[in-house]
Amino acid sequence: MKTAISIPDRVFQDAERLAEKLRKSRSQMYSEAVAEYVARHEPDLTAQINAVCDEVDTRPDSFLAEAARRILQRTEW
Repeated sequence: MKTAISIPDRVFQDAERLAEKLRKSRSQMYSEAVAEYVARHEPDLTAQINAVCDEVDTRPDSFLAEAARRILQRTEW
């Protein structure tokens, strides 16, 4: 997708230098930058995982608990 944006000259110059240093095209660098920005502003992944864990029973059954206990006893700390 082609798009046109306006950015301050200083930001453009800094981005040009960085793209050259990283040996990336301008399009690739801007695309990666926007993708990173969007990912940082998505809903908190940890909160989403916690919500799922709250909905399911995450308690280990007795077999798993006993197996984990035995393994931990044999492990050198």
